[in-house]
Amino acid sequence: MQAEAGLDRTEEEALDAYSRVVTAVAQRLSPSVVSLRVMRRVAGGRRADGAGSAVVITPDGFLLTSAHVVGRAETGVVALGDGREFDASVIGTDPLSDLAVVRARASDLEPTVLGDAAGLRVGQLVVAVGSPMGLGGTVTAGVVSALGRSLPTRSERTIRIIDNVIQTDAALNPGNSGGALADGLGRVVGVNTAVAGIGLGLAVPIDAVTRRIVAALMRDGHVRRAYLGIAGGPRPLPPRAAIEIGRAQGVEVVDVMVGSPAEKAGLRQEDLIVDVDGIAVDGVGSLQGMMVGDLIGREVTLRIVRAGDVLTLPVRLTELPA
Repeated sequence: MQAEAGLDRTEEEALDAYSRVVTAVAQRLSPSVVSLRVMRRVAGGRRADGAGSAVVITPDGFLLTSAHVVGRAETGVVALGDGREFDASVIGTDPLSDLAVVRARASDLEPTVLGDAAGLRVGQLVVAVGSPMGLGGTVTAGVVSALGRSLPTRSERTIRIIDNVIQTDAALNPGNSGGALADGLGRVVGVNTAVAGIGLGLAVPIDAVTRRIVAALMRDGHVRRAYLGIAGGPRPLPPRAAIEIGRAQGVEVVDVMVGSPAEKAGLRQEDLIVDVDGIAVDGVGSLQGMMVGDLIGREVTLRIVRAGDVLTLPVRLTELPA
């Protein structure tokens, strides 16, 4: 009986510890996760065009949300948990990362602390906080159930894969898109974006790539990307090339777009890209992450494996078409 009583106390203490973490994260983030209603002007006035959640990232009103929540809207209304409402304007959207920045006409908001999803581990506790449809803050908790998921996105004719998407079993309520996914310390490590199935949600990670995207949206209202012009996927290198290069994997060229920098440089299907200007490429996500605006108009050197031989190929990158 004493052993059973001791086990009950241990279980109760564990549950209390879990609850304390979730409660602390909710208290920290609830003032910084807001409800967002976006508007699109039409003849005779304006109408609501979409709704979701957003995360405060600066005291003077910059908010981070999902691009699919904003859509083509230009204005909106932000509602805080304390009942205050502010007009807002859309600063910039990037459908290819499903991120958008909105600015509320406010000067005393409470910003979140952005973390780094690169440090997440499968099984780690995460908390999803949203403010859906003006119903006040909602909080769900769970664990990171998978890392490295991919999420296809589209902008006009351009299709891109968001790499390293976070999968969690913290339930996402309707209207939670654009809300925060936080670790146990209350640091925002993702922006909730989609329901992946019953009991599963996906979040765009906050990492070095998305921080650059957010900074570009805040500064310029859009994101410029360099364009190579291939479709590809990960593939192991042939043994001899793997030994010569010192790596096991590259990106296989599955298709080369007509008129693209890749075609003009002579890149072919079944080529394996292993690095760009000496920086290793081991997956589509790492290759996409290198295609930053600073490379537009510049010549870079691709190291590739073709029919087992290691070659170098100069490519002059252009800007990704809108």
